[in-house]
Amino acid sequence: MTELTALIDQARAWAAEDPDEQTRTELEAVVAAAERGEETDLADRFAGTLEFGTAGLRGALGAGPNRMNRVVVTRTAAGLAAYLVDNGHRGGSVVIGFDARHNSDVFARDTAEIMTGAGFKALVMPRTLPTPLLAFAIRELGCAAGVMVTASHNPPQDNGYKVYLGDGSQIVPPADSEIADRIAAVGSLADLPRGGAGTLVSEEIVDRYLDTVAGLAEDGPRDLSVVYTPLHGVGGTTVQQVLETAGFDAPHVVEQQEHPDPDFPTVSFPNPEEPGAMDLAMALAAETRADLVVANDPDADRCAVAVPDAHGWRMLRGDEVGALLAHHLIARGRKGTYANSIVSSSLLGKMAAAAGQPHEETLTGFKWIGRVDGLAFGYEEALGYCCDPEHVKDKDGVSALLLVCELAAAAKAEGRGLTDILDDIAHQHGLHATDQLSVRFDDLSDIPATMERLRGTPPTTLGGLAVEKVEDLSEGSAHLPPTDGLRYSLAEGARVIVRPSGTEPKVKCYLEVVIPVEDDVDAARISAAGRLDAIKGDLRTAAGL
Repeated sequence: MTELTALIDQARAWAAEDPDEQTRTELEAVVAAAERGEETDLADRFAGTLEFGTAGLRGALGAGPNRMNRVVVTRTAAGLAAYLVDNGHRGGSVVIGFDARHNSDVFARDTAEIMTGAGFKALVMPRTLPTPLLAFAIRELGCAAGVMVTASHNPPQDNGYKVYLGDGSQIVPPADSEIADRIAAVGSLADLPRGGAGTLVSEEIVDRYLDTVAGLAEDGPRDLSVVYTPLHGVGGTTVQQVLETAGFDAPHVVEQQEHPDPDFPTVSFPNPEEPGAMDLAMALAAETRADLVVANDPDADRCAVAVPDAHGWRMLRGDEVGALLAHHLIARGRKGTYANSIVSSSLLGKMAAAAGQPHEETLTGFKWIGRVDGLAFGYEEALGYCCDPEHVKDKDGVSALLLVCELAAAAKAEGRGLTDILDDIAHQHGLHATDQLSVRFDDLSDIPATMERLRGTPPTTLGGLAVEKVEDLSEGSAHLPPTDGLRYSLAEGARVIVRPSGTEPKVKCYLEVVIPVEDDVDAARISAAGRLDAIKGDLRTAAGL
């Protein structure tokens, strides 16, 4: 039997089990093309199974085990149900949320039917809603687990499947591999018991979330002109209701991006960090003479912020927004541990220490940040902020957006802006400037080769600064579990971390320099930009990028 014949037989067996007419027809057309000798992606569709990890599942929609489809989702739900049964949660509740991407509602229904068939109470969110609202519902409803069908800010052709346990946090090892083992053990789909479509959760859960978030804002100034975009995602109504409840005027919403649209027609990549994604919002801000631009990614668990400066509008980096939110909460007297991921700025640790509060670094991802004991506030540089860990142990772009607006309104009442507060922080702790070098690979084997090259021959200087310490993060430490990455500590407080991306075929390098500020913060920024560029250049050479 030839390799192609075996592949075709495998594809036909898959199609026979696929309950979805669209993906079944799609696969049959690919098989027919392969039989005619045409070039197809059949081998890629069957190149293993879409890997279930700590981020759950995420991948392109389509037929085959290496795609997101009803067969893969059904098997995943059955594996999760088996894991929950084995861990003493038989008969408990599982709450299921979904965004507005293609097939999110279908995957949510399949999950509910598998859960009820396995003896669980499936609670389905009443409509397309933000991811943080699902994380809120898990604890509020006392569930054993939660599932959110979303691909967050991935391209429109993708979807995903995010799993939370009963504490409201995303899964971490070893739960991910234990669930993956049970997914692999699922037999024929025809043998899986399927129950009803579950119980629709009352809109009351949405109201409770809205009131909880709005309650984070204290009494104070509310004079603020805001431009907002949900980037074709599900955050729009929720954000507008929260702002209204907290006493703010309705924001100017980018009309072309106001309503959920799974095709994301106005952006090439629905991530507010990507070039061009915020252009429409900034144009509207210039037109309306707004004070602030805020945005969510499509499932509203991230928040982006832009401010006016001398050259128009400037996007704040995630580290800058993290520092502003920490400053705001520290000024209020929020006590507890302030936490950030290792690839985020070292500034938060200094701010926490100055306030007499503990600080903790975690691995990348809110699955780690949300589990920090006594968490008061947590963030990661990729626009994720946890401002209310008592209710949402995950990043929440809605609550972060509200608190940024509150801080901006208070600053405006004093004739200042958010950049003035950032200058204050720089004067106190030094200017912490961060940047990122991200390299995409077509050949995935080049990623481990790049990491090994850096391990074998680490640089001795970067950007004219001596490399004082090299840490191989794959070895773990007393404070961090092992992870594939390298950390270089440079002279004068600078730092570089290199790690493969967990969700894309990229190697990411996170850079930070610290410049003391005497009088002129702008001069420190110019100096920092030069140092970061020099480090980038040397890093490319050292890594062979």
